[in-house]
Amino acid sequence: MNKILLSMAAAMLLICLINASAQDKMIKSFHSKSDFALTADPNSKQWKSVKGVMAERGPRGDLTPGHKTEIRSRWTEKNLYLLFICPYEQLYSKSNPSTTTETNKLWEWDVSEVFIGSDFQNIKRYTEFQVSPQGEWVDLYIDRNPDPPNHDWQWNSGFEAKARIVADKKIWYGEMRIPMGKIDKRKPQAGQEMRINFYRFQGPPPDRKRIAWQPTNADNYHVPEAFGRLRLEK
Repeated sequence: MNKILLSMAAAMLLICLINASAQDKMIKSFHSKSDFALTADPNSKQWKSVKGVMAERGPRGDLTPGHKTEIRSRWTEKNLYLLFICPYEQLYSKSNPSTTTETNKLWEWDVSEVFIGSDFQNIKRYTEFQVSPQGEWVDLYIDRNPDPPNHDWQWNSGFEAKARIVADKKIWYGEMRIPMGKIDKRKPQAGQEMRINFYRFQGPPPDRKRIAWQPTNADNYHVPEAFGRLRLEK
């Protein structure tokens, strides 16, 4: 009898660990009845009550103290919204920034980025979106199947981005509005999932910080096998 009880307890513990692991790889995107203006403000009525996830490790799983990044998400029938809350030690920004034209190789400076894939059969095809503390942006269509891989920065999704720096608190906020039709062919509905990962580049070299939500166990962020999931919630 004791052996049976111990076996049942072990099985329950394993189930709990599996469920906890699955939750660690899931971000919930909460429904909004209507689209809203970008403010990059976590205390706005659209964002204040939204629970997010934390990115606090480097690509290989090492902790990055002082750079724990929160990501929140909402969705409508037309758009996916993402809010990045980004503490920093020192900003590393491009001179003469442009918020009206796309900035290729934006990742060479401070940036928050998301990779999104809806093709569960060919996971090496996905999209990439970036926003800097200065409000610069770039979007790319990624295909890792060919050699060399195709990272098409001239692909245009029509996404919008806004950023805001609070220098006295050493934190910056970045917000994105991404057209649903550019990231998923399906009509959005509650329960639907996408493949996703979040990253940051932060600070000047040689001590540049790299922060990931789901570590890739590689120096390269482009490891779709490491992606987590985003689930649309009502």
